[in-house]
Amino acid sequence: MVKLIALYQHPDNKESFDDHYQKVHTPLVKKMPGLKRLEVTKMQGAPMGGEAKYYLEAAMYFDSREALDAAMNSPEGKATAKDLMGFAGSLVTMMIGEVTCSE
Repeated sequence: MVKLIALYQHPDNKESFDDHYQKVHTPLVKKMPGLKRLEVTKMQGAPMGGEAKYYLEAAMYFDSREALDAAMNSPEGKATAKDLMGFAGSLVTMMIGEVTCSE
């Protein structure tokens, strides 16, 4: 299993960001073919206190790298990427990881 990870820095307007993320972006992500699971985490702080470096983390799980690539190249994946760049392009860092342990 692989996952596409999106780490978002703190937006200037958290209310506007959250509204767009929940009402527009998340429904687009959920339409991506082959998506097995979406997990979104809003950071609450850092282990030693203080504000976390990132505001939000999203993990999108797929059966394989091929399934992820197909989803990203689908019309739904392209619409999701276009929306992401429009509302959070300067805030997001994307990574792909292989899940090696899950409980």
